[in-house]
Amino acid sequence: MLRLTLDALQVLDAIARRGSFAAAGEELHRTTSTLSYTVRKLEDDLGVQVFDRSGHRAVLTEAGRLLLDEGRAVLDAATAVERRVRTLGQGWEAELAIATNELVPVEAVLGVVNEFYAAGHPTRIRLLSEVLGGAWDALISQRADVALTEIGQSGAMGIAHRPLGAVSFVFAVSPGHPLAREPQPVKLSAVRRHRVVVVADSSRGLPPRSSGITSAADVLTVASLHAKLRAQEAGMGVGFLPTLLAADALAQGRLVALRVAAPKPRVHLSVAWRAHGAGPATLWFAERLQGLALG
Repeated sequence: MLRLTLDALQVLDAIARRGSFAAAGEELHRTTSTLSYTVRKLEDDLGVQVFDRSGHRAVLTEAGRLLLDEGRAVLDAATAVERRVRTLGQGWEAELAIATNELVPVEAVLGVVNEFYAAGHPTRIRLLSEVLGGAWDALISQRADVALTEIGQSGAMGIAHRPLGAVSFVFAVSPGHPLAREPQPVKLSAVRRHRVVVVADSSRGLPPRSSGITSAADVLTVASLHAKLRAQEAGMGVGFLPTLLAADALAQGRLVALRVAAPKPRVHLSVAWRAHGAGPATLWFAERLQGLALG
């Protein structure tokens, strides 16, 4: 049986913050003798001295300071649990999973999550980073509650969605790559003679999709758009990159943009969620995420 109680930790915290038993008693609406009893019982139960009473004022011992530091973390956790249980009883989800297409800047998503935290909502947030059809797959397979994703022409039963915006692409190669010397617009047949860098679809249940150039002579498959960017900067292959992602590399000369005969069309993204039974956190994010800037 635990001998350390939340009540004792609250008393210890109040004494340390207010500087005396009397001031702590005023804050907690208890008598000084009651607080003294609580502290002595705590010391007896733990077998350590929490306060040094040899001087005019009680001073925390080394054990007391350790107990105070660790105890405050326990109090914070208990307060958070109490708040979450109380608000979850009002219908808030315990956890919300948000699947984000890698085309969406993560900084923008984190900004919305930070707003959610600042508002004091209790739901725990889990972010999933997905590629190509992965965000849609996560939503319809119920691995995610909200998704920033492309929507298929037929959509899906029970999925609500609102348009978010479109992402544009640039065909980019390292300055030393042979394609950089090709006449522009570069023909697709010329592109296909070189290694193309592609990102693997993160879908689990849907047929994997490809993006960009098909039927290339050689393909390097990577797991993320940032890995694709680095591979193309290193001259390991060529391909389309989101314009925003490639902007710094293009400005600093690590990549050059080429006009190609078959440019990649813009990708239109939406905020999507399962409409049936959507809780307050789902609806909060469904609304706020519609204001994201894609670049």
